[in-house]
Amino acid sequence: MPDRSSGPRPTLEAVAARAGVSRATVSRVVNGGAGVRAPLAERVRKAVVELGYIPNQAARSLVTRRSGAVAVIIAEPEFRVFSDPFFERQVRGISRELVVHDSQLVLLWAEGPDDHDRIARYLGGGHVDGALAFSLHESDELPSVVLASGVPAVFGGRPGGPGAGSEHAVPYVDCDNRGGARTAVRHLVGLGRDRIAHIAGPRDQTSALDRLHGYRDVLPDAEPALTVQGDFTARGGELAMAGLLDGETAAPDAVFASNDLMAAGALRLLRERGLRVPHDVALVGFDDMAPVAEATDPPLTTVRQDIEGNGRLMVRLLMELLYGGDTDAAPPASVITPTTLVRRASA
Repeated sequence: MPDRSSGPRPTLEAVAARAGVSRATVSRVVNGGAGVRAPLAERVRKAVVELGYIPNQAARSLVTRRSGAVAVIIAEPEFRVFSDPFFERQVRGISRELVVHDSQLVLLWAEGPDDHDRIARYLGGGHVDGALAFSLHESDELPSVVLASGVPAVFGGRPGGPGAGSEHAVPYVDCDNRGGARTAVRHLVGLGRDRIAHIAGPRDQTSALDRLHGYRDVLPDAEPALTVQGDFTARGGELAMAGLLDGETAAPDAVFASNDLMAAGALRLLRERGLRVPHDVALVGFDDMAPVAEATDPPLTTVRQDIEGNGRLMVRLLMELLYGGDTDAAPPASVITPTTLVRRASA
């Protein structure tokens, strides 16, 4: 048990005396330095626990030049983040992995270009050790803002557009969007559906474009009218589904939606129109967000990506950048994680 008497707070010297080592040795162990033999390091860690020693963060920062904090930048309006469970799951994965590495999460909003100067000043001011940014848009200069700050960074999702910088400048974590889309569409083809529509996501995000390309990989000759634009929201899915049903061409007998929220909105519209899912229209989403996919009636067949796991991977890549040791080494490689089809009752 820690020795938590009512006396003065335990000092570095007290830990050194308890462990029978020098003050410098204790400092190296506490601050993560190298060059301490394992038995000595274990004695120091045991003394830290026994005394209940808590390092002074300000002094530790002077030694390590680390703040112990990581900026998490979400390039979406605040209302969008709190209404879409995707963001909650991604941030949860990031937060849980940061805890493992004894780092704090600092959340920054990037709702538009007006926020870039503020974010640049914050990143460049030494407040954080690194940055994680996700939900990037092709026209957004945020990636270049992060790059210019000089802090190590990892992106969530394959960056695109003029602000993304060199392909290898910043590692990223993404799922196999194109392959997952192909799997979804092939599943609908395998069900015998021959008018398969696609509700696409925003065209300025690489995830949506990759899923659109996956749809076209399987159905290169699909009528252009069978692809309609959505915005990754449930309301966007409703409007897109209405466009498919009210168009001048024949209605689809299956729909692949680029995310679960749009699929849920499409399902709601189909029920309002008296159409049965999957009998009249089979429906597949993307993401496998349980609060959405399992709550629909019928439950949603969807492509699963490990959203929380991808958040954790982002942190691990960042920690490799921060503590990998070899400053001349190439940055860690980007990671593309697999997707799987989760079959439920909608298709």
